[in-house]
Amino acid sequence: MSRKIHLLYIGALSTIYFIVLLIIIYKGYDYYTTSLEERFFHPGHDAFRPSGLVGHGLGIAGTLMMIFGMGLYMARKRWRWMQRLGLLKHWLEFHIFLCSLGPTLILFHTAMKFGGLVAVSFWSMVAVFASGILGRFIYLQIPRTIEGRELTLQEVRAGKEPLEQQIGELLGDNNEYYEQLVKEYERTQLMAGKSPFTGYFKKLSTDRKLVGDIKHLMKQKDVSASQRHTIVRLVKADNSLKRRIERLETMQNLFRFWHVIHMPFALIMILVMLIHVGVTIAFGYRWIF
Repeated sequence: MSRKIHLLYIGALSTIYFIVLLIIIYKGYDYYTTSLEERFFHPGHDAFRPSGLVGHGLGIAGTLMMIFGMGLYMARKRWRWMQRLGLLKHWLEFHIFLCSLGPTLILFHTAMKFGGLVAVSFWSMVAVFASGILGRFIYLQIPRTIEGRELTLQEVRAGKEPLEQQIGELLGDNNEYYEQLVKEYERTQLMAGKSPFTGYFKKLSTDRKLVGDIKHLMKQKDVSASQRHTIVRLVKADNSLKRRIERLETMQNLFRFWHVIHMPFALIMILVMLIHVGVTIAFGYRWIF
């Protein structure tokens, strides 16, 4: 999928979501904004109540979307024969679409009334949705290949060696001074990392200081302007790669912790939802079939 087609794909999913949302709001705004005590007398009550034609239909559609959204994404990750069907990140985007639109439809299915066992499923759904947004943010911070596969620490670190080798070759006899600066820089970085709140900004400041010190060193050693420009570019790339490695380590740890939150709430939501559907059928509630 080319970049242009991918943008069209994301645009189509987003457009579908907002069109569906706007249609529901347009059709049911008056009913959903009516107080609970007066809804029984509203002309749209038979259609928009949870067991009504529209309300019940929204519940069925939302439930199926979430089941398919979770099931298809899990199958794509685990079944080998499906791993040839498109990039994982595109499946994740479709998973996010279905598992965003599904809860939205279920929200309107409830007609904004939450209570009893259904409340457990609803708030579990909210927790799954919220943690899904957080998970998407974490996912985007983890470096990946063009196919969407997560890079290992070894693969990211492997990119440092050629950079450091190029810097050493360009500096020549001045490489010893550079290594001393880097050692001092790394000690400062280690101290900055102990502060969880200001460490990030201190590290950025130290990165800039290292670049400034290297520029000063090269001017003292009469390194040509073109060579200085190349060395500074490589040092900045090396600093960026160091930050990338740190971010990968942090985000991998966060991602493992995120699974501990996301998956249990998803299982609770599905379990209670199945109980709710079973009770609904047992009490004889039907839709159009």
